[in-house]
Amino acid sequence: MEQTNNQEVKSLVGAAPAEIAEVIAEILDNKKANDVKVIAVGDKTIIADYFVLANGNTNTHVKALCDEVEYKMNLAGVEPARIEGRQGNSWRVIDYSSVIVHVFDRDAREFYKLDKLYTDFE
Repeated sequence: MEQTNNQEVKSLVGAAPAEIAEVIAEILDNKKANDVKVIAVGDKTIIADYFVLANGNTNTHVKALCDEVEYKMNLAGVEPARIEGRQGNSWRVIDYSSVIVHVFDRDAREFYKLDKLYTDFE
């Protein structure tokens, strides 16, 4: 295990999607993300098993949240398949195949309402 900032980073190589989603949610929460949610979407869409949603206070905060997720997941041995939204920082998507991370600013989260879209099926 690698150690950073006095925290051990556990390998997530081969981990279940639920565990990966929970670790990402914890990373975001520790970096002071707002309204962090893990939503099981596997029975609603074929694109992923889980969405992790969060928002930052500013575009700079959105960038910092995403950078932290990328950094910590890299230390855990998990690389994203793709990342979208680096040009603007109002909404960034980090695709870990079975887990897709959406980090928004407040306005973008309210506009797109992914929380509502994927929980209204329940």
